[in-house]
Amino acid sequence: MYKHILFCFAFFLAAFAAEAQKYVWTTKVLKVSSQRASGKDPYAPDQVIGEPNALPLGEPNSQAWSPKRDDEKEEFIEIRFSKSLVARQVAVVENVNPGSITKIELVDTRGLKHEVYKNEMPGPLAVKSRVLTVSFPAAKYRTIGVVVTMNTAAVGGVNQIDAIGIADTEESFVRKELKTKQEVAFDTVMENVGPNVNTKYVETRPIISSDGKTLFFARQDHPKNTGGASDGQDVWASPLLDMKTQSWGPAKNLPGPVNNNGNNGVASVSADGNTLLLINTYHPDGTMTPEGASVSTRTKSGWSLPVKLNILNYYNNSKELVDFFLGSSGKVLLMAVERNDGVGGQDLFVSFLQKFGVWSKPINLGKTINTKKSEFAPFLAADGKTLFFASDGHKGYGKSDIFYSKRLDDTWQNWSTPLNLGPEVNSKDWDAYYSVSAAGEYAYLVSTKNGTEDSKDIFKIGLVSKFKPEPVVLVTGRVLDAKTNKPLNAKIIYESLVTGEELGVAQTNPEDGTYTIVLPSGTSYGYLAEADGYIAIDENLDATETSKYTEITRDLLLVPFEVGAKIKLNNIFFAQSKYYLRESSFSELNRLVKIMKDYPAVEIRLEGHTDNQGDSKLNMKLSVDRVNEVKKYLVEKGIEKKRISTIGYGDTKPVASNVKEETRALNRRVEFVIMKK
Repeated sequence: MYKHILFCFAFFLAAFAAEAQKYVWTTKVLKVSSQRASGKDPYAPDQVIGEPNALPLGEPNSQAWSPKRDDEKEEFIEIRFSKSLVARQVAVVENVNPGSITKIELVDTRGLKHEVYKNEMPGPLAVKSRVLTVSFPAAKYRTIGVVVTMNTAAVGGVNQIDAIGIADTEESFVRKELKTKQEVAFDTVMENVGPNVNTKYVETRPIISSDGKTLFFARQDHPKNTGGASDGQDVWASPLLDMKTQSWGPAKNLPGPVNNNGNNGVASVSADGNTLLLINTYHPDGTMTPEGASVSTRTKSGWSLPVKLNILNYYNNSKELVDFFLGSSGKVLLMAVERNDGVGGQDLFVSFLQKFGVWSKPINLGKTINTKKSEFAPFLAADGKTLFFASDGHKGYGKSDIFYSKRLDDTWQNWSTPLNLGPEVNSKDWDAYYSVSAAGEYAYLVSTKNGTEDSKDIFKIGLVSKFKPEPVVLVTGRVLDAKTNKPLNAKIIYESLVTGEELGVAQTNPEDGTYTIVLPSGTSYGYLAEADGYIAIDENLDATETSKYTEITRDLLLVPFEVGAKIKLNNIFFAQSKYYLRESSFSELNRLVKIMKDYPAVEIRLEGHTDNQGDSKLNMKLSVDRVNEVKKYLVEKGIEKKRISTIGYGDTKPVASNVKEETRALNRRVEFVIMKK
């Protein structure tokens, strides 16, 4: 008789991962703070046992546990599983009135508790139900139970939990098929980042650095802004205190010249953290006008006076509405502007870095992205493909929603259909400014949902798999003088070893010579540092098969340009046991050609080396043949033969052990020595 009001909703487990995936649901309730019934009666704690079954979602149900009261600041339930797992995920089904959960702890086989989730600002969500899923790295302990703590007073009304489970994978093991228009949030929850960042004043424009360690944002009308409470907006920054908990330290106002008495805001920060892209045009006299964008670079004494970006044929028909974003490569600039060649309202455009710091004419991203209404707040993830943006025109939940789309080719016109990030992120109010670190684990955004004293606040949210960018490799290190080991100020360049195309640029920190670059998966890279008076020792990294976010540390060496200096050509590649050059060698050899053309008096000696595998006489011949092949290439590019001498050493001068392949590879090398300058 109630069929016309029941929702057809089914939970099921991901069959495609059944072989590799292990999961368990609650089999016993150990402790509970309070209860409305006991045993297997309606609303009793034992209703948490087993798979989710309290249907339809979004309504109080007798097959889920309800605490005795709805206004307690601390309720909890502690459960056990039939078997233990090395858990990587816990899921809690809040079948009605979600948002009260403040803490989730895993219980190991010794009875010790391990906190994996904490929410210091519980409150009602803009959805009727959710599956709160928390993922984390595999621990050294095995999980046998879970404790869920709730603040029901923060939400009000009936609070229920239907099921609790764990899995040994980070991929969601709870899947739902919804055959109605009912909206259900699951997998993740939006959390206020806390009082060190958020205040009763408006916080907006969050930008997370690539390494995830600094959060830049704008704060409006704050008494400690440069111009005091009457100052419209200043740039602030907060340091990361704990990577595991994603907790942030007290924010500080950036000093001038970044902040002045106008509306200041960071549009993006470069991958190396040494360049800020700022809204507005700054002028040498300290004034500012609201058009275009400017860049400020890190110096030993602080941030430089921002300099206006030179964008060919740039104009914006709106005097107030504009957004910019600088891609992690440092060579792609996104903007949200109103132009005559747009689709309507603010549109998203892209511009590319040309020679001498000039940016190309903006290109519209096309009608898949842009609508007749406004698209704004673009954010291009570190993979260079995944675009997040806000829109008034695409179908959403409120005044503006945040969407996701993937770039499908290099035309920048072909995009996947934008997906709404859903009610976990978007509300009936205003949601925008979405920022993701290179790791792709957390996003930061602005929302009015549960903001401090109803103001706009900055929130964080764990990304679910379908919205995560493609994996990248974050490479950090220092640029050092190879002779003195002192840090140097240098430019970093990285290129594809497959095509030879320069893909990105970065700059070292002028104080300590540190650098950061982000290399998207899918190709092999060569990268090097450049500084006046030095010759680079190139490095390479194969990210072709990279399947997850990776961090590596590698220092880059620069050799003083002087007689006797020896430079290893790391990015010279030959066919196995042959002397034929592979095409991936040409970029590095072309740089050597340029050096010799720029310095016509320079003479070099090419030295070839092999490992000790095989016959020593054949190794000697191979080393000679290889350096002669390199010389041949240089001569074909216009370098005189007499300026290049060659010698092969075979396996007679190893620089590392020949016992293991990892170190043996270091002995297979071509070097050049500066003989005359």
